[in-house]
Amino acid sequence: MARLSLNQATVKRATVAEAVEGCARHGIESIGLWREPVADHGLGRTAKLVADAGLRVSTLCRGGFLTAVDNRAALDDNRRAIDEAAALRTGTLVMVVGGVAGDKDLVGARQRVADAIAELSVYAGEAGVVLALEPMHPVFCADRGVLSTLSQALDIAERHSSVGVVVDALHVWWDPDLDAQIERAGPRIASYQVCDWLTPVPADVLLGRGYPGDGDIDLRRLTRHVAATGYSGDVEVEIFNADIWAADLDEVVEEVARRFHDVVEPAL
Repeated sequence: MARLSLNQATVKRATVAEAVEGCARHGIESIGLWREPVADHGLGRTAKLVADAGLRVSTLCRGGFLTAVDNRAALDDNRRAIDEAAALRTGTLVMVVGGVAGDKDLVGARQRVADAIAELSVYAGEAGVVLALEPMHPVFCADRGVLSTLSQALDIAERHSSVGVVVDALHVWWDPDLDAQIERAGPRIASYQVCDWLTPVPADVLLGRGYPGDGDIDLRRLTRHVAATGYSGDVEVEIFNADIWAADLDEVVEEVARRFHDVVEPAL
């Protein structure tokens, strides 16, 4: 399980300390952190906690939300996020780029993302951080991510040496052009995240993620395609699910490790 990373969203109700300690107890060597709980615990304290536990930080989530017509405040916040990623010694800042702005101009929103990434990429490169653009399932286009396909994310990423992409199974599995785009992404894959798509879809579609193997995604096939690009980084299990959030932390971490071993690891 050397490549398994527990994304903190999977144990959303746990503190940073509880999540790190849970990883250490169960032999998970990497953790994906989120900015808000890191801020609650303290950036410096979190960096020391992770290092003392012998863990690495696979990614920091999240930067982005760059689609406002006036996005100067967002640019400043993203520079802070880049600094936080560097302080945590992770080379990957996950970018959830933002949804359609109040003007409902989807084309304009995508252009503002491209322009903002061009500006931020210089700062990120100097900090040794990759901005990892996360294409999101089209159902989230309005409020979270105007980049809906890996192709759209790559069109921006390929312009900048310090910009990559996230392959999140839940967001990309439906794409009929996915195989070709994963091959195109190659070394620009900065993070690979897995979970499963559950049906029936819950009222809050954000919470419709399940453990690998519980849903409709062919994770073995997808993982083989990602591995074929030469991707050798951590594989994060990132699950948004109210029932999993309410469960005992150790039971969740044990199940994450078991599903990774059974479903994902054989395809790496």
